[in-house]
Amino acid sequence: MSTARAAASSDELFGADFERRLEGLALVARRVFEGRFRAERRSKKSGAGIEFADHREYAPGDDFRFVDVRLFGRTDRLFVKLFEEEEDLSVHVLVDVSRSMAVPTGDATPTKLVIAKRLAAALAYIALSGLDRVSVATMADGKAKVLPAVRGKARIHRVLELLALESHATMGGPGATDLEGAVRAFSTQTKRRGLAILVSDLYDPKGFELALDRLRHARFEVVVLQIWDPREASRLGTGDLVLVDSESGERREVTLTPELLRRFEEAQTKQRQRVAAYCRQKQVAHADVSIELPWDESVLRVLARGGLVA
Repeated sequence: MSTARAAASSDELFGADFERRLEGLALVARRVFEGRFRAERRSKKSGAGIEFADHREYAPGDDFRFVDVRLFGRTDRLFVKLFEEEEDLSVHVLVDVSRSMAVPTGDATPTKLVIAKRLAAALAYIALSGLDRVSVATMADGKAKVLPAVRGKARIHRVLELLALESHATMGGPGATDLEGAVRAFSTQTKRRGLAILVSDLYDPKGFELALDRLRHARFEVVVLQIWDPREASRLGTGDLVLVDSESGERREVTLTPELLRRFEEAQTKQRQRVAAYCRQKQVAHADVSIELPWDESVLRVLARGGLVA
């Protein structure tokens, strides 16, 4: 896609004042990714650092500048100083772009995919404002397309362009949800572990647990943002209809009654409860996000409820 078309797509998705509102969010959430994750960002290294931590015996090739002369005088043995250094936090934002995320609402309400992309952009910008490394991955059909990690607020334009352009169509498949396969592909391409924020409706026929377990076992700190539509059932209406699965294309003739719609809503509620229960059990940060809330309000709720603000 040309640069002009990319810019047009980005403007349409994020709006003219999007970056201004991002800056405001970054100021409000200036402590994001600090405190809670600070301990995980410290490692013992030889050399100048933040705080002295320990000694280890000198080995050929070590820098003589860090030999502890006083300790040598007392023991007649060479030791080098180790310091605690704070490392950049790697923040990975994983966006589900499968077809179920892009189902039209039929009114002015944004789709789940639009909300997911705006959330992803906002969280990426906040992390970039904190000088962390940020990568974005889009996922569908068991595949992951990973944007190499970037640093600095100025790189948010690269993130916005990627999010504006990517969809199930650009992933080269029919747009099915296969979160576990996509997470496996992402993990294979990603060497640096860190914080993995999964943004999805979690409508995976194989179950969302497989994907989250794979992220956890790959030693990522996992955050789950479940995007949902409170009026998903009522938008269907009632009467004789042909329902088409947005991902598989399966068609089914049904007569939708108020009772069936109520059962649909109950199933949706149970799925959200199942996600929340899993996350509590596994100590995974979690927040559900309604598409009917303004995106910036949703970001603030996510930061607070998802445990991302110290």
